Amino acid sequence: MRDIYDLGKHLLIVATDRISAFDVVLPDGIPHKGRVLCQISAHWFRTLEDVVPHHMVTTGLEGFPGIPTTVAEALRGRAMVVKKAKPLPVECIVRGFLSGSGWNEYQEKGSVSGIPLPAGLKESQKLPAPLFTPSTKAEAGVHDENIDFAAAAEKLGKKLAEEVRSASLEIYRKAAAMAEKKGILIADTKFEFGLGEDGKLILIDEALTPDSSRFWPLDGYAPGGAQKSFDKQFVRDYLLSIRWDKKPPAPNLPAEVIQRTSEKYREAFERLTGKKLEI
Repeated sequence: MRDIYDLGKHLLIVATDRISAFDVVLPDGIPHKGRVLCQISAHWFRTLEDVVPHHMVTTGLEGFPGIPTTVAEALRGRAMVVKKAKPLPVECIVRGFLSGSGWNEYQEKGSVSGIPLPAGLKESQKLPAPLFTPSTKAEAGVHDENIDFAAAAEKLGKKLAEEVRSASLEIYRKAAAMAEKKGILIADTKFEFGLGEDGKLILIDEALTPDSSRFWPLDGYAPGGAQKSFDKQFVRDYLLSIRWDKKPPAPNLPAEVIQRTSEKYREAFERLTGKKLEI
């Protein structure tokens, strides 16, 4: 969850430690979560900029016009300055493994986002090839809906829809191969794109973080059921265990759940980047 500030020509995006589950913001934050999300996104923006340009200008806030020194120091490691862009009204999801809503649809229809798949696949199984499965970008309080490529093309125009599909799949393939070498499987991920001032496509929002992706440890991966993950699964599991009705106000989290979730976020960062988190 992020706060956004208008700097005039640019935006300042601050990744907070707030966390949501089942579309409800929880009263307790997860220490260092915002730093993990910001610094992982920055890592991927730099690593994959040969595939598609991105909106990040800098994560070094000191001396940037319009940002006081005290603010820059307070936000070090959890904020980035970005270019302004016109967001596209479609979320670009790429699935490399059969999980989540894709698994639910496959069980019912033998397809994912209308794309037919071979019979007999298991939950969490690696797909024959990554799938581009877009969704609507709903207003606050409304759930996104999976759509097929034809519906995405209606919203974006055929040429632009093909461009975002191609970029999404190429980013995913490169990132997934890199992550697997670090012991992490990227089961699926969500990208957002926008049009820059020159009208060209750029990658915006966040990139390949534990909040926008399913990260599974390669060690212990076994198709045929749900997998361990590097995201907020500890939080979801706890909330399910106490049979919370998924309506606000959300309950407080035990200290152990907060700590273990924070540790998983930091482990994902350190595995992917080979660096220690900037705190």
